[in-house]
Amino acid sequence: MYPLVSVVIPCFNEEKYIRSLLANILKQDYPPDRLEVFIVDGMSTDRTPEIIAEYHLQYPNIQLILNEKRFVPFALNLGIQKSRGEVIIRMDAHSVYPENYIRALADSLFKLKADNVGGVWLTKPADNSIKANAIALALSSSFGIGNSLYRLGVNKIQKVDTVPFGCFHRSLFDRIGFFDEELLRNQDDEFNARIIENGGSIYLLPDVAITYYARPDVSSLIRMFFQYAFFKPLVNRKLKKPATLRQFVPPAFVLFLFLCWLSVLISPTLFIVYLSGVGLYLLLNLTVTLKSAITNRKWGLIFYLPWIFFVQHMAYGIGYLKGIITFVIIKKTRTTIITSR
Repeated sequence: MYPLVSVVIPCFNEEKYIRSLLANILKQDYPPDRLEVFIVDGMSTDRTPEIIAEYHLQYPNIQLILNEKRFVPFALNLGIQKSRGEVIIRMDAHSVYPENYIRALADSLFKLKADNVGGVWLTKPADNSIKANAIALALSSSFGIGNSLYRLGVNKIQKVDTVPFGCFHRSLFDRIGFFDEELLRNQDDEFNARIIENGGSIYLLPDVAITYYARPDVSSLIRMFFQYAFFKPLVNRKLKKPATLRQFVPPAFVLFLFLCWLSVLISPTLFIVYLSGVGLYLLLNLTVTLKSAITNRKWGLIFYLPWIFFVQHMAYGIGYLKGIITFVIIKKTRTTIITSR
């Protein structure tokens, strides 16, 4: 007997993508009568709600929920509370899923006796341009994003600290609570950390691959990394745990760049150390860029990847430093920072 699965999808202004997402879900090899889908719309200003309503007429198990509070954690909690499923799966509107996605996750959740399971991301460019290819490569490079295994890929089932989106037992929410609604970003990081704190386990499945289309432009990439890093200190404050060392690398790099140039006024030796640090970063950056250009046979990457890596690191570093000031030093909360989408 297949367990009843509830899919929860937060969305906002997804007119361009919602049809393909719903078609993707309808092609899943999971029994339709054991599947309910909740699209939780954050008060879209385009035709997204109308399109969902059209699908609901033909497929009653696809339902629209209006999220007046607009942001993702509210959407997730609304969907979970409305659902009846024994298994809860979060999905995203900007991704493409294999036809066995729901079945593979639900099966693995029980077979592994896990609290959360998820697949790896195959990051694809938004279009065929060299810039879009460079952005996609930066998002799947260890130099660009650190040791995030779901972005880099694994060759066997592996215990991890986070997975994209996630598949959960309904009972988990009764045990550890829902998503933290103060975290307008990074709510999944905090929730996964809570799973582990409560003795739970999270597994990454190498054979379940989600095709994720990267941001089409650098400005979107900068916003994504800044916002992601900005809420990290609040997550750490809530968990009462210090950040991992890898999280400190980008903010340390930003501080190094902005403060160490003053060393020329203090000591020639310190200035040489500063120049050596900058030189090492440039060497690593250019080495990774050249390797990517050779591997992908796209020499135009040489003109894009170095500065995309740089702005990616800077956006994360500046966002993290601002988050420390805002949430750790000043001790503000989410509601005093962001009041609109």
